[in-house]
Amino acid sequence: MHDVPTSFGMTKVRKSGVGHGVPIVMMHSLGGNSLMWSHLIADLARDRVVYAPEMIGAPGLSVQTAPIDEFTFGAWLGEVLDGLGVEKVHLVGYSQGAWLAMAIAAGERRRLASLTIAEPGGTLTKLRWSVLRTMIKVGARPTDKNLRKMQEWLNPGVALNDAEFAGVKAALKYHPAIGYPRMFSDERLAEITVPTLGLFGAQSQIVDAELAAQRLHDNIAICETEIVPNVGHGILYQIPTVVTSHILDFTRRYEPTDARHGE
Repeated sequence: MHDVPTSFGMTKVRKSGVGHGVPIVMMHSLGGNSLMWSHLIADLARDRVVYAPEMIGAPGLSVQTAPIDEFTFGAWLGEVLDGLGVEKVHLVGYSQGAWLAMAIAAGERRRLASLTIAEPGGTLTKLRWSVLRTMIKVGARPTDKNLRKMQEWLNPGVALNDAEFAGVKAALKYHPAIGYPRMFSDERLAEITVPTLGLFGAQSQIVDAELAAQRLHDNIAICETEIVPNVGHGILYQIPTVVTSHILDFTRRYEPTDARHGE
């Protein structure tokens, strides 16, 4: 674990793997932390370095000391990369982390070789009223039974162990200083000029996969999308091998030439 000082506070970053290619940076979801990638990291870090920061403004080990929002998040990541001695990365984000990865790509594109977003809720398509209503109801009565029922509904096929469930409960008490995902306009999407991969679950309750994929293709010049059947918002946990394969294939194809020569 690395301690990286930034003007927004001390950021903890987990480093895994070795290799000569462009590193991968993983942006975790709301209420998550760098450990959420533990079931993917062996494959992702097999032949390259992977950095998993504990995001500033979210629950975790990093310590925020100055205000931050989606428009200054790119500056934070830039300082983190400077502290790690890294010039360019492949950026990967899941759920809320995907929203922030998109915000970074729209403002700090020079530091990115590619962008991969998985299930970016509330950013490409609006949350359905039924989903918001369920979240509000559970938030009013956050019993273990209600929380587990909502988790199963949002992420079918994903079972949390006791430690993971305890982490979810603890995170609910934390008000994220970075706020919550906001919709990207077509104009802001067009500011993302790096090669972009969008991964969606066809059964997601959080994202309208078809509409989200179409918005990416309509506004981002170099864009690929994959809508996986029989999978929900918990795509990283339902089919981790498939997701890892997509990420690695995409990053290899958009590896800068000089990086490929170093491998």
